[in-house]
Amino acid sequence: MNSYQIQRWFKNAGAICAQFIIPLTIFQGIRTLFFPTTFDVFLLAIFALCAVAIYMEWI
Repeated sequence: MNSYQIQRWFKNAGAICAQFIIPLTIFQGIRTLFFPTTFDVFLLAIFALCAVAIYMEWI
């Protein structure tokens, strides 16, 4: 197993997640406004934290 392949794969996965996290967070925020359940609030918090972590390059 080559460590360079794992790092490249991880960077590609991070780039894919970075493209989808903001639209998912916006959709979940709108859904939480109309149908506020405990699960929706937790899911919105998880998406928001993931978005911040990806764009601040913590991950």
